[in-house]
Amino acid sequence: MNERTYLDHNATAPVRPEARAALLDALDATGNGSSVHGEGRAARLVMDTARARVAALVGADPRGVVFTSGGTEADTLALTPDYQRGVVPERCDALIVSAVEHAAVLRGHRFPAERVEVLPVDSRGRVSLAALDAALELQSAAGRRALVSVMLANNETGVIQPIAEVARRAHEHGALVHTDAVQAAGRISVSIRDLGVDLVSVSAHKIGGVPGAGALVMADPDLRPAPVFAGGGQERGRRGGTENVPAIAAFGVAAQSAGASLESEQIRIAALRERLESALRCEFPELVLLVGDVDRLPNTSCLSLPGVPAETMVIALDLAGLAASAGSACSSGKVAASHVLAAMGVPGRIARSAFRLSFGWSSGEEDVNRALGAFRRVMPGLLRRRAAA
Repeated sequence: MNERTYLDHNATAPVRPEARAALLDALDATGNGSSVHGEGRAARLVMDTARARVAALVGADPRGVVFTSGGTEADTLALTPDYQRGVVPERCDALIVSAVEHAAVLRGHRFPAERVEVLPVDSRGRVSLAALDAALELQSAAGRRALVSVMLANNETGVIQPIAEVARRAHEHGALVHTDAVQAAGRISVSIRDLGVDLVSVSAHKIGGVPGAGALVMADPDLRPAPVFAGGGQERGRRGGTENVPAIAAFGVAAQSAGASLESEQIRIAALRERLESALRCEFPELVLLVGDVDRLPNTSCLSLPGVPAETMVIALDLAGLAASAGSACSSGKVAASHVLAAMGVPGRIARSAFRLSFGWSSGEEDVNRALGAFRRVMPGLLRRRAAA
């Protein structure tokens, strides 16, 4: 097949042309942002410009932006027991997370296992606020301060969490609040102040930048998590190591582009998703749409053909020219049982068959047409195979 359709933006988005141009411009320049000569100052200016653009995407002060190698490192940087606010130490004694967090949170934190509490979610994937209240009360009663981390939008289902309410309840108990907004930033409006959180993680390659750049953004620029890398004191001592200036430059431009078109793109992409879902449900009623009746990202569809393994569906669609995915593509490249769907109580027969379609900035009407064509080619064979099993 000559033409392919890419509907896996939640795994990574195609690089925006303007971000690619910024990357190449930065590659052609020479200079370390920590150097005081002209070339170093030019590199510093590139990073400062990008820092302001990333801050604007999430409604933050540029001084609160710490560049990292991606969303995973940003989460690990945030999820530490040890903080400072200015020069005053602040200690978090326990970590409270939801059961549907990305592995970067569930496995990437820096807390002892016995100080981590995992909150349940309901059948639609939304965190239990009652369980959050109970966990916060328990930590407060024990004289412990908590760090709460709940993602803004889920990478598998697109479900949006009530983060502002999570933050309000957590702050009543003196907790710090972090949200992994890697999937949300650039797709829905994200304001660190409106959400009321203390820390936000974002990533470049989800919005049309290049892999290798992300950021942890602090609402209070004086808040300092203990570094993962001490190094030479870059990023105001919060993340050591020479910054990836070309990737950061592309990140800034991608953030600016995503922010400038956010409102219109939400409407446009939601219409593409709705058209595809409507057609698939009409033509193939055997398909199950998961979490279709809950607030979710405008670009994400989570579907299942019960009885057909997810990897079988993904491979069949790939051979038909459509790039889809099953679960999270951020860990091993292998299809594994979804801890997200398990936490939601989705029956195993449906969960094992779940796959994801996700639109993005490069998607258009023709992608919907070609995706429908791919399903029309593969579904008859898959349904016959299911019936014969």
